[in-house]
Amino acid sequence: MSSKRTTLFAFFICFLFIQNPAHCLEPLVKSLNIKNPTHLLFMGNSYLYYNDSIHNHVRRMVVAARIHSKKDLKFKSITISGGALRDHHLDAYLKPGKLRIDRPFQFVILQEGSALGWSKKRHLLFNKTVKYFSQKIIEAGAIPILYMTPAYAKFHGRFDAAMTAVLARRYVETGNAIKALVIPVGLAFDEAYARKPDVKLHKDFDGSHPSLLGTYLAACVVFTSLYETSPVGNNYDYFGRVKETDAKFLQKVAFDTVKRFYGR
Repeated sequence: MSSKRTTLFAFFICFLFIQNPAHCLEPLVKSLNIKNPTHLLFMGNSYLYYNDSIHNHVRRMVVAARIHSKKDLKFKSITISGGALRDHHLDAYLKPGKLRIDRPFQFVILQEGSALGWSKKRHLLFNKTVKYFSQKIIEAGAIPILYMTPAYAKFHGRFDAAMTAVLARRYVETGNAIKALVIPVGLAFDEAYARKPDVKLHKDFDGSHPSLLGTYLAACVVFTSLYETSPVGNNYDYFGRVKETDAKFLQKVAFDTVKRFYGR
């Protein structure tokens, strides 16, 4: 292949990478051995706890889908404002009974701070932390899972059109390295904005944190990824606070994103 053709080919690959971040890297883990889990631990920062915390929304979707009753579900969320994963004291969370749950968690969902999308130093620390945490999680009898965060909104000061692709690649690379499932929340945000540019998935005061609709979309993606059940038609609407039209749109985006990402 000539140098000119090689350069053109490389440009084409980079173009695809930016235009369609879902194809930036294929996840190795596409399904989980434990079906319909009841004991989940979410670990991260304010991206998880905004809007009544994502673990509550996922739990309510599971109940609405009649997969489990409310009393069967033991979901916990531990978040640190502005925190990175390495700020968490993992050992204190995994010991049965420590969080008033008498049996080990089945899944531990890990979410890194948004700086992962632009800081090279954060990327190295993320890889190191996830590798260490995953060993601890597995030793405790649980399965580590990674939560791919969304990029900043266009009006954020650090907005970068390539940020979704960068985050997707970093999460998938790290997930593949430890053989962990990656939940494609960031790709779902990108897809929703592509289909409906005026949808408001970020808080209008910072362009970083999720709005209620952003959290609802993220919960749909988590629900679909973990339970391998379509969110389309799920009647959970946060007690009437999510409009039916918005719920239907976000449920479809979540389903299509998860299906395309895992190929299932």
